[in-house]
This record gives sequence, C-alpha cells and structure tokens, in this order.
Amino acid sequence: MRVLITGVAGFLGSHLCDRLISDGNEVIGLDNFVTGSVDNIAHLMGNEHFLFRKHDVSNYIFVRGPIDAVLHFASPASPNPLSPSAYFNLPIQTMKAGALGTHNTLGVAKAHNARFLLASTSEIYGDPLVHPQVETYVGNVDPIGPRSVYDEAKRFAESLTMAYHRQHGVDTRIVRIFNTYGPRMDLNDGRALPNLLKQALQGQPLTVYGNGQQTRSFCYVDDLVDGVVRLLHSDEHLPVNIGNPDEMSLIAFAEAINRIVGNAAGITFVPDARSERDPQRRQPDITRAREKLGWGPRYTLEQGLRKTIPYFKQRLAIT
Repeated sequence: MRVLITGVAGFLGSHLCDRLISDGNEVIGLDNFVTGSVDNIAHLMGNEHFLFRKHDVSNYIFVRGPIDAVLHFASPASPNPLSPSAYFNLPIQTMKAGALGTHNTLGVAKAHNARFLLASTSEIYGDPLVHPQVETYVGNVDPIGPRSVYDEAKRFAESLTMAYHRQHGVDTRIVRIFNTYGPRMDLNDGRALPNLLKQALQGQPLTVYGNGQQTRSFCYVDDLVDGVVRLLHSDEHLPVNIGNPDEMSLIAFAEAINRIVGNAAGITFVPDARSERDPQRRQPDITRAREKLGWGPRYTLEQGLRKTIPYFKQRLAIT
C-alpha cells in the first residue's frame, strides 16, 4: 500500500512507520515538529519507501498520486505542564490538530477512496466511573477543564470520523490508545513511566504521589503497533481499545522498576499533586480487540522495560 501518516516524527508515528515499511508498504510522512523529533525518523531518510514532508495538518493537505490508507496520529499528547510540548502549553494547536487536522486527513481519504484510521485515546473516557473501560462507555470528561483541550479534541475527532463514515461512506477505523511506552518516547512526557524510570536510572528515590494506590496499565510499543496494523486491515469501524489490561498500582509499578533497574534508593511518598481530573484508574477492556482483531499484548512489563531502558540510558548519557 501507499500510506499517509501524520505525526510521523512522534513516538508512535515513527514506530508505526517502521512497521509499515518493513511490511513492504510505501509511507508518506507529515510532521511539523511541534512535538515530534527528527531523530525519530533520521534512520528513514534516504529510504526509497519513505517520503517526508514538513507540514501542519491544520492546513489543507494535498498528496500527489494514489493513497491507499491515511493514519492520523498528529497531536500533542504529553500531560506534563512543565514541558513546552505538553498540550497544556499548546492548547490551540492541540484542538486544531484534533479538529482541522482530522477534517483535512478525512478529506484526503475521501478524495483517494482510501482507508482512514484515527489515533484516539483512553483520555476520551476522562476520570472513569466504569472500570475497566469498555468502548461503549461514554466517559466522564470535563469539557472546560485544563485537560479538555486534548480530551475534547479527540472526542470531536471520533465524532467527525464517524460522520464521514456514515455520510460519505469513508472506510474508517478508530483506535483508542492506552498508556504506551518504549524507545523514542519523550523522557519529559510527564506520565508515570518516564518519570519513575528516569529517577531509577539516576539512582534517585522514586517519587510516588499520595498513597500510590492509583492504577495504570502499560503497553509496550510493539504490541500497540501490532494492534493498530491489525485494525487497519480489519473491517471494524467502531472504536477499539488497544492497551495492556494488566492493571497495577503505582507503588507496585515503582517497586518493579527499582527491582529491574537495581535501584536501591527506594521510594518517596509526597502529597498528591495530580493535575485536575487526572484519572485515578485506567485499564482497558480489550474484549473487542481480541474478538475482532485476534489481538492481545505479548510483552510483559519486565520484557518491555528491558527493551526500553537502553534508550533511556542513551538519552540520559548513562553508561
């Protein structure tokens, strides 16, 4: 296939690009580097199956030649307000990527009669009142809170995608991505895994907020990409959760990181400073992915972390 990927220089977009090229496809990648990094795609420059264009997806997109699939992964995603690339600090760009970017990429898919896949997020469930989160749950989201620029942008993107499917017959798919980690992720992402792994590798006590009983589920990037590719080649038009359903408390997660890294500095508990509406529990129900895609995660947390640690060491200049 000839595939268009937006956000190709991002963590997930670059891994997805690698997989599609290795599968024998040609990829046209778009990114404006607001949050993506050229380092993530540097190894692809000069590859005859990869063409890169610097472009803001909130502007009109024109692609010469045939397009068989469009995958819209462009959006700021970091919840860390201290990071300049966080959606808290790029509120307008985040909403434009979700609204105008989705409209423009759907337009490309419609014009080329191509498949369309939207990268949505578990954040559309907000701070969930249903656990684990199943695709039929409509969520608990504050439409005007500080996180809303990301949450509502993705919810609008899903709605627009289904509108194009119903009104124009565009062959659409929606993946709801849960916490994913691996090489090329932003070390300043603000999520639990990069924060704790950085501290462990630097021999510092791991900072756990509150009593550490808030939960997360962590999916290794290769598993996530495999689920996305399976969804792309499926006939499923309704949203599909892709993530690891192994839920664990943050204190158990911190203890696992210290054990795997060999960090003897222990854990420090600090008052809960979570951002407003930060979900206390997060776990995907992946029944639909198992039934429709035959997909389930293969990597354990320890296996995934051991594949991720060398990248963190390189970025932190740790020998």
